[in-house]
Amino acid sequence: MPSYRFVTVDVFTDRRFGGNPLAVFPDARGLSDADMQALAAEFNLSETTFVLPPDDPSHTARVRIFVPKAEIPFAGHPNVGTGFVLAREGHDRGGVLLFEELAGLVEVRVERDAAGEPVGATIAAPQPLSLGPEVPAEAVAELAGIAPADVVVGAHRPVLASVGNPFVVAEVAGDALGRAAPDLGAFRRASRERPEWNGRLSLHLYAREGGSRVRARMFAPLAGIVEDPATGSAAVALGALLLSLTGEAEGRYEVTQGVEMGRPSLLRVTARRAPDGIRATVGGGCVPVLRGEALV
Repeated sequence: MPSYRFVTVDVFTDRRFGGNPLAVFPDARGLSDADMQALAAEFNLSETTFVLPPDDPSHTARVRIFVPKAEIPFAGHPNVGTGFVLAREGHDRGGVLLFEELAGLVEVRVERDAAGEPVGATIAAPQPLSLGPEVPAEAVAELAGIAPADVVVGAHRPVLASVGNPFVVAEVAGDALGRAAPDLGAFRRASRERPEWNGRLSLHLYAREGGSRVRARMFAPLAGIVEDPATGSAAVALGALLLSLTGEAEGRYEVTQGVEMGRPSLLRVTARRAPDGIRATVGGGCVPVLRGEALV
């Protein structure tokens, strides 16, 4: 029976059992699509990654990302965590890794401590900000179990935003953020009413805490993620969206997530105006937790 080595890391944190846990298979050669999906369901984490040889030898690897119920084109914490794991195994080139993914090429820059040991990473989203249709405040309130008046629409209305992975992004009042809870029935109804979402409705709520500080929560129960402790792909979409509302060339944001889950996470986001639109990066710390072998 073949066995495959895995490691787990906590991402967007500087301590074990905080942040967002991630399982990484550093050498997934020989695993089928069904194997990868089954392993992701078995771990039942927000995401599990599988590292394969790149199509272009100038790149580091081809990385596939699975949530418990599907493969996804891009995500933040899987790239940060996978970059950290591969850097610990000596696969970076001058502190940089390039991952081929369904959404495009993802650049990962390794962060090291004074002794040269990897302690985290910063990744660049593969696409510039794109905005889809707005979503009524009443629909967001139903999804999150809050009142329509709790949805803040002064700066922007709830909107589908993406830099490689789409999220409905909505600002809410600070006290409502803590009260929010996903309504699975509402998610299922909304998915049926909007077939263009392909059953992948992810809701990213945020509240401003002053200056560049933001607190956030993310719900995606249809993908098997009732709540996510840290969502890098949503944070970069949020940072790019916030910059788009200003006339500034660059914005830096600190996004805190996972507090309500007892897994506090800190995501450092930078958004910049570029020739092709608004580009964004997200970075944070990583801590190794588990290692072992999976029998397939």
